[in-house]
Amino acid sequence: MTNSKNSSNNSSESNELYAIAETSGQQFWFEVDRYYDIDRLNAKEKDKITLENVLVLKDKESINIGKPYVKDAKIELEVVSHKRDKKILVYKMRPKKKTRRKMGHRQELTRVMVKSITIGKNAPKSSLKKETVKKETKPKSEKSTN
Repeated sequence: MTNSKNSSNNSSESNELYAIAETSGQQFWFEVDRYYDIDRLNAKEKDKITLENVLVLKDKESINIGKPYVKDAKIELEVVSHKRDKKILVYKMRPKKKTRRKMGHRQELTRVMVKSITIGKNAPKSSLKKETVKKETKPKSEKSTN
């Protein structure tokens, strides 16, 4: 058989820049030029939104992990549209009581497009090194009372 499977590394090349951020009480994996559905935001269509609660940011060279957030990291979003999710049906019944209740719920969503993921370049590189702080000790007094 001459059937061979070509494995390509296109998936690793497309994931060169991503960020994990916190919004709407959830954590999302954001990539540039992709759209995401998050809980409804108070914004109009074509508005720009900036997320600053970035937990992890990966670029070509390095991975930045926040404690709890990455300093000076931002994700620029653009509101594409507002929509509603699929309907979820909830049916409650108490047996032998003739009590039935059928309810539905549709979650309000906002579709956003990721425009850019940036980290501030003004952060000093030396911040990774631990600085040693010398503690000053008071000299012991020479007088001792017995």
